[in-house]
Parts: sequence; C-alpha cells; structure tokens
Amino acid sequence: MAKIAASDVMKLRKKTGVGMMDAKKALVQTDGDFDKAIEVLREKGVAKAEKKSGKVAANGLTKIAIKGNTAAIVEINSETDFVATSDPFKDLVDVISAAIVENKPADVAAALKLPTEKGTIKDSIIETTQVTGEKVTLRRFAVVEKNDDEVFGSYLHNGGLIGSLVLLKGGDEATAKDIAMHVAATNPEFLNKDQVPADRLAHEKQILTEEALNEGKPEKIVDKMVEGRLRKFLSEICLEDQDFVKDPDQTVSQYVKSKNASIVKFVRYEVGEGIEVEKESFEDEVRSQLK
Repeated sequence: MAKIAASDVMKLRKKTGVGMMDAKKALVQTDGDFDKAIEVLREKGVAKAEKKSGKVAANGLTKIAIKGNTAAIVEINSETDFVATSDPFKDLVDVISAAIVENKPADVAAALKLPTEKGTIKDSIIETTQVTGEKVTLRRFAVVEKNDDEVFGSYLHNGGLIGSLVLLKGGDEATAKDIAMHVAATNPEFLNKDQVPADRLAHEKQILTEEALNEGKPEKIVDKMVEGRLRKFLSEICLEDQDFVKDPDQTVSQYVKSKNASIVKFVRYEVGEGIEVEKESFEDEVRSQLK
C-alpha cells in the first residue's frame, strides 16, 4: 500500500472541498492515485445527492451576473438558510451564475452540463452537496440580452433572498437600479395592463361586479364602480401603473419617462416561492431524533 502523505491529503481537500478523513480514505482506497481518488469522491457525492433527492430545498440565494450586453438571474437552493450563508454554497452560486451569463444555456438541463473547474455545474453541485451535507439544486434562471441603447438595473435584497433584474430603453444605471429596487419591494405580476391575460381580467371583473351587487349598489352605477375598482386592481399588479416607492406622487411609468426611459422587461425571483414545505412541529422533530 502506498504511503499517503499529509500534503496529498491537503491537496485533495483543496481540490474537492471534502473533509480530511474522506480525502485520506479516498487516497488509501486508490493506492494514492490522485485522479482516481477524485472519481471515488465524486461517486460518493452522487450517492449522497441521490439519497437526498427526496428532500425539499426551499432556502438558498438568488444571484445576478452581468457581462457586456448579457445578464443572468439565477436561484440556487439548499435545505437550510444556514447552508445558504456558508462559503461553499456562496462560491457555488458565483460559479453557476458566471457560467450561465457566459454560455447562455437554453434550460436547466443544458446549464448542468456547462464546464466548471470541478467538471460540470452538475459535478460542482454534487460536490457542494457532499461538503454541506444538504441537497443543493439549481432551480431556475433567466438570461436577458440588451441592445447598446438599453441599460440593466439589478438589486439583491437581504443578501440575495430576493433578486430583481430590470431592462430599460434609455435612461441610466441609477434609474434602472431604482426600478429594480421597486420591483423587489412590490412584486408586480406584469409590466403593464396589455400583458394581463384576458381571462384574468374577465374573472376579476366578474368578482368585482358580484361584490358591488352584493353591497346593494344600484345596477346603473355598478359598471362605473367596477371600472374604477378594476383600474385599482391593475395598478396593484402592473409595474408601470404602481405608485413609485421612492415618490408615491408619481407612477413608475411617470418616473422612468421623466428620466427619458421606458421599461422593456423585468424579472423577479424570491427564494423558495412556490415550493411547498412540509412543516414539522418541534415535538415531532424531537421524536424523530430520538428514534
């Protein structure tokens, strides 16, 4: 059996991020072969990741990377917020966002195949799962391209729990960032009323009409009431019609127009939104640990 030097163990740890004992065991198993040891650790990482495939990863971070005329916003998840704030996880987020903005993959499956120092993004995720002991996933991303007369604005709230990316035509980066901050704060659903699906409008109008009639309002004024309430509804869900958070006396549309700009697109990610998490009582948690 080959003698395993401490320097080799440290080199393998630095390369893979695993613990000292795992690194030493892999080198012993492969008789000191560094490359084979890496493969052994990756296989163990895959096994560990597969065991955790049923876990729910609803914490994590969003990240925005910008390179030239391309921007990417990503969401990467972990099981706990503790891991989400760890250096290995944050390093992974940086690696993934940089690879996506550079290569502009079509979907998550394509993104997982992008090359990294660890092999691929999938390999990097597996390794981070192994290091942190938690399920880690690339949940989603969006790539946005701009023209030379357009400008990006980005904002990460609370370290990346919410990320927003905005594209303006005209204006400047300061204006774009203002709108990105507004998007993060208000969570609009659509850019303007033209983007609201017709069936959504019809459904809301029906609800508002029934509400007005149930209030005992005369039918001859119901239509005007519904029209006013529908405008209020649209001003709540459409970015351009919302009151600008930094100056509620004007709408977002009026603000960007005053800066000789218009909004082309926005993307907002909030970590874990839409993921169902099974809640466990403290008593159940203690019981499970005692089994």
